[in-house]
Amino acid sequence: MSVSLRNDAEKIINTAISAVKPDTAVKKALTKIIPELNGSGRIILIAVGKASWQMANAANDLLKERISVGAVITKHGHSLGQIGELEIYEAGHPVPDENSFRATDRVIELVSGLNAEDSVLFLVSGGGSALFEKPMIPAQELKDITDQLLGCGADIREINTIRKRLSAVKGGKFARLCSPAKVYSVILSDIIGDPLDMIASGPAHPDSSTSAQAIGIVEKYGLSVSEKAMALIKTETPKELPFVETFIAGNVVQLCEAAAKKAEELGYETQILTSCLSCTARDAGVFLANIARQYRETDHSLAFICGGETVVKLTGNGLGGRNQELALAAADGISGLCNAALFSVGSDGTDGPTDAAGGYVDGDTKSALLERNIDIYSVLEQNDSYHALERAGGLIFTGPTGTNVNDLNVLLIKV
Repeated sequence: MSVSLRNDAEKIINTAISAVKPDTAVKKALTKIIPELNGSGRIILIAVGKASWQMANAANDLLKERISVGAVITKHGHSLGQIGELEIYEAGHPVPDENSFRATDRVIELVSGLNAEDSVLFLVSGGGSALFEKPMIPAQELKDITDQLLGCGADIREINTIRKRLSAVKGGKFARLCSPAKVYSVILSDIIGDPLDMIASGPAHPDSSTSAQAIGIVEKYGLSVSEKAMALIKTETPKELPFVETFIAGNVVQLCEAAAKKAEELGYETQILTSCLSCTARDAGVFLANIARQYRETDHSLAFICGGETVVKLTGNGLGGRNQELALAAADGISGLCNAALFSVGSDGTDGPTDAAGGYVDGDTKSALLERNIDIYSVLEQNDSYHALERAGGLIFTGPTGTNVNDLNVLLIKV
């Protein structure tokens, strides 16, 4: 394994993720919002998502005693302690659990009975779809439908189009519960193109998806749903929420630009291929490996950067995530290239149901696996990239980062 390439990868990862941490971004957004907050009313702070603790902490630093009450719902293990008088909850992701439901019930209580003088500061980050949930069908059926969507290769837009119709808080319904209070929504975007009605399934934004589209997704993937669920899928969601104002605090474009800047500092000529990567993880890995082989004879160092969110189609029952699968899928194509490496990481520090942020491979990875009688193709068929990369020393660990703006995929070719 190339120590030099691995060190460069770690520097790029750390710099890129630091650039999209929410503290500075949230405070910048709040400087626009604070003058609008009505001094005579209450301020209710609600934060949901994997970056919600950091977002709420930044808001609390500015507003302090002006916050009347508030709650934070984040992923298990992502809370860093108490924030003022805010109530802190940890819940399940990527599938909601009982903590998700209890915490959401409490949030609904906090925003009930507000008047037009009150304001709700709603801080949203990726993961909110699972963490912030009040199902309108039995919880077990919601879990089953979510599992079907995750397992069949549906993308995040398709998943959220279905989930928001089965929820009492998604698809603009939470904002409607806050009425007539004014809602200020500050968003850390984890979806390509920043579709505001899709991030966390759009609890405080008018829904652009239609019931016809939702029905089409059910038919496309052959989802098994009950009559009650189908009736909800056929019901339209709110299309106008005039009392909501929305601000984007950070997104994947900023993540890619920060990675490119750091790579340039390290001596690479950089190119951002796309910040809208959307395909299977395996295809993305093979594509980037093909680029490595195309430029294997380069006379100067190159960095090819992608951002976005790939998908994994489950064919086995192993352990891994989309970033680990993308990296491992590239290992075969770059095998033997002593000057090439590829890494893929989730900006939130977690990749699928694992403790790793993603994976790193280079020209030695395939041979290292073969020495241990591990076949890359077989591993990918079992979706067991975690254990393979673990054996090859290719797992990337960052711990929870406090942000969530999609994934970063980088191919490095060093002279």
